[in-house]
This record gives sequence, structure tokens and C-alpha cells, in this order.
Amino acid sequence: MEVACDRDQLYSFDISRTALLCVDYQRDFLAAEGMCAIRGLPVDVLASVIAPARQAQAAARSAGMTVAHLREAYLPDLSDLNAFRKARDTIVGQPGPLGRFLIRGEPGTQIIPELAPAAGEVAFDKPGFSGFYRTELHAALQARSVTHLVIMGITTQCCIESTLRSAVDLGYFPLLLADCCAAYEVAHHAAVIESIFSENHQFGWVSDSSRFMAALATTLSEAR
Repeated sequence: MEVACDRDQLYSFDISRTALLCVDYQRDFLAAEGMCAIRGLPVDVLASVIAPARQAQAAARSAGMTVAHLREAYLPDLSDLNAFRKARDTIVGQPGPLGRFLIRGEPGTQIIPELAPAAGEVAFDKPGFSGFYRTELHAALQARSVTHLVIMGITTQCCIESTLRSAVDLGYFPLLLADCCAAYEVAHHAAVIESIFSENHQFGWVSDSSRFMAALATTLSEAR
């Protein structure tokens, strides 16, 4: 299967060895009463990706692709929050309308209903930005013989870029769905996209939900 990508690139993959990673679509980041909104950040900018991400997720499920979810979430005693984060992001663990911010099991850490895991799909709590940092994600993907990752989520310059770079270091072939990702500032989102193309596209491929779904639909049609 091939997905048409930016800069006249093609992303080739086998559905059985590919996983869709849904990164940090959490209420603390997206809800009006979540952590980011309380901090005064423009959560409506992030909310614009929900519709295309939901469509891409549904298409991946229909095609039988592995779908995995990530949440940024910490232990209640903050023992897995590193010293840098404790010093720089002191709001983590503070009380809010949806419970303590970014704490495992609190309502704010839950993935929004529109993009919530389906039955049988795995979700990993990560105590940091990369989906591979102190999680079982890599082991779970290896157990399924996954070699290719389609990545979408928020925010582009933070957890998406961190997860993408970790994926490359681990040998995965990553495809970013740009319209299913967002940053609070458009310039930050654009900068990450541009960096993927740097040095001969060394951080993977970039496409969007429409082209991804078109490729899945074509393949399923041919299979019939």
C-alpha cells in the first residue's frame, strides 16, 4: 500500500505491520475545563484536529490496523516526574475542575470521547513527552511485528516530535498526518513539519488524513 505524501514522496507500508499512534488526545489538553484552558492556552486551535483525526482513526480500524493510544500521565506522588519538569511545569499535579492535572486515573487525563480507545486497543501512560519513554509501547509493537507507524496527536512540537524522533531511533518508519496534529502556535507546527523534510527526509514522511484514508479505501476495494 502507498500513501501520497508531501514533496512528491510515497509512503509504502503493509497494514498488518503498521500501527496508528494516537497521541495525547486528553481532556486536560482539549477540554474547556482542562489544564491547558485553565492556563489560558488556545485549546480551540487544538480542537480543530478532532474531526480529521476521528475519521483517520475510524478508517484505520476498518482496515484492521493496530491502533494504540498514548496519554501523558504521572503517578499521584509525582515520583515519575523528573526534576526538570518539576522545576519548570509546577502545575502538574495541582487540583483543577477535572481532578489533579495530568495524574493517572483523573478525569482530565482521560482521552476525549471522540477519540477514545475501542475495545481491545491498548493505551499507555507516559511520564514524559515521548511515547517510548518509560512505557511498554515498543515491546507491544514488537510483539505485533510492527515496523511502520502512522502518528497523529498533540502538540506537534512537543509530544508528537518527541515520539517521532524516538520512533526513528528505534528503527520504525514514521508517517505524520499533519492535519491530525496541532500546536498552540501555527509557526511551531510548521517548524516541525519542515524539520521532518531536513537532510533528505530523515525523520520520515508527511501526509494528511484524506490521502491516508484514500489509500486504505483503495486497498480494501482491491482486496474485494
